[in-house]
Amino acid sequence: MLNVNIICVGKLKEQYLKDAVSEYSKRLSKYCKLNFIELGDEKLPDKINHSIIQDIKNREAIKILNAIKKDSFVLSLDLKGKEYSSENFSRKIEDITVKGFSSITFIIGGTLGLTDEILQKSNELICFSKMTFPHQLIRVFLLEQLFRAFKIQNNETYHW
Repeated sequence: MLNVNIICVGKLKEQYLKDAVSEYSKRLSKYCKLNFIELGDEKLPDKINHSIIQDIKNREAIKILNAIKKDSFVLSLDLKGKEYSSENFSRKIEDITVKGFSSITFIIGGTLGLTDEILQKSNELICFSKMTFPHQLIRVFLLEQLFRAFKIQNNETYHW
């Protein structure tokens, strides 16, 4: 069974998001072994500048790098990433497994995004939308698209 790791900076606080994550996690258990790695986010000061932003992103990057499983295909969510249709995203997941990977890691950065180092260490960057969404909500988007991808791969009716 495919291992899907989701590294997230920040904790879910809102109950409705926790409920959605729980529901999709339950649905996905039929198709993959899902593993959430929640990393603490760095607190933002009231006054911020480029240097402070880089320092915060670097501290979060260290935590992310330490959490990436060895031999995992890494997909980071980033606004500069490739946009996929649901069908193409499903094929992408399938292609990764055909290439011999038994583990896929998705990285969802914190409020300030990901460092260049994380982006360069990723096998691919993906983007769900050019719009900006809270990183907690993107977690739900990712789970829904993973569920849809597995349904498409198995010719099941959810997508149609």
